[in-house]
Amino acid sequence: MELFDVYPLLDINIVKGSGCKVWDDKGTEYLDLYGGHAVISIGHSHPHYINKVNEQLNKLGFYSNSVINTLQQKLASRLGKICGYDDYQLFLINSGAEANENALKLASFTNGRTRVLAASKAFHGRTSLAVEATDNPKIIAPINANNHVTYLPLNDIMAWKRELEKGDVCACIIECIQGVGGIRLADAGFAQDLQKACREYGAVLICDEIQCGYGRSGKFFAHQWLGIRPDIITVAKGIANGFPMGALLISPQFKPQYGQLGTTFGGNHLACSAALAVLDVMEDENLVENARETGDYLIGRLKELQKENSHITDVRGRGLMIGIELDIPHKHVREKLVYELHCFTGCASTNILRLLPPLCFTKEMADEFIIRLKKALG
Repeated sequence: MELFDVYPLLDINIVKGSGCKVWDDKGTEYLDLYGGHAVISIGHSHPHYINKVNEQLNKLGFYSNSVINTLQQKLASRLGKICGYDDYQLFLINSGAEANENALKLASFTNGRTRVLAASKAFHGRTSLAVEATDNPKIIAPINANNHVTYLPLNDIMAWKRELEKGDVCACIIECIQGVGGIRLADAGFAQDLQKACREYGAVLICDEIQCGYGRSGKFFAHQWLGIRPDIITVAKGIANGFPMGALLISPQFKPQYGQLGTTFGGNHLACSAALAVLDVMEDENLVENARETGDYLIGRLKELQKENSHITDVRGRGLMIGIELDIPHKHVREKLVYELHCFTGCASTNILRLLPPLCFTKEMADEFIIRLKKALG
């Protein structure tokens, strides 16, 4: 049997990681500003994380949601206090797409509606309704194209209000910093007016914090820069530092019913142990504050480089979620960074480098990246 070939792969076999560095099977060291697509939050192979996951695995790796799992309750309590949503409810699943799928389902259960508003350039996942809310027709199969979703320009509040006024909108779903969309930021005024309009017209406001959340922006959630409090928050990626996990943070206005949502693997003992270890490290090492300080520093250095190098047309982002827009395709720059300068980055569109390093990234590493980027740009 062969693999189903849907991924364009870099010709590198990564076998080891530590902090913000990874190594291939030939022993070559790479600086990691990609974090496995923003998944590595506390750094590769953090010793506390390894100890806690091993400790749990030696006791019990999995049992289903048919029994009490006190680790789930502990995670809900810890997470609520750390992120400022102590009064919300937690539902645990396995991935970001599943989180958005369940968020939209819960919204529809609540108000009985079926229409969704999503932003142009949005990416919300690859499952049924999550992919329909993703603004990329290439990955929406005919079976997913059910006319539930209207795409609107991010930050154009009048366009969103005109749709909400029709009275049939189930939910508005936004990334407060778009990832795949190229590090596009929602404005505070737009977000606040959208929240107000959602409440006025009975729509549910969902903030997709799967990539931009969990400390990456320099606050626990990116929407906390905007002065809003969404009805549902979806998270995944950094929640368990690489162990598959996702979650919904759900407003107390939603009343759960038995059987309404469900999952086999979600919130299992091993996943909860991994997620608790992540919160331990985030608190002990002040990683949210580090993301803000180091991110500000790196953005400053990149804007200095922009003045020197005409290939950089824009630098934008918050914390350690940064986009570098180029006047040339990112492909050759990124390949030079990887194969010659041994540095991983992400990308978006055809000309945007996307930086998503672990939250333990340092100013010294930022300086080293600037040196390598200068060489890659020529």
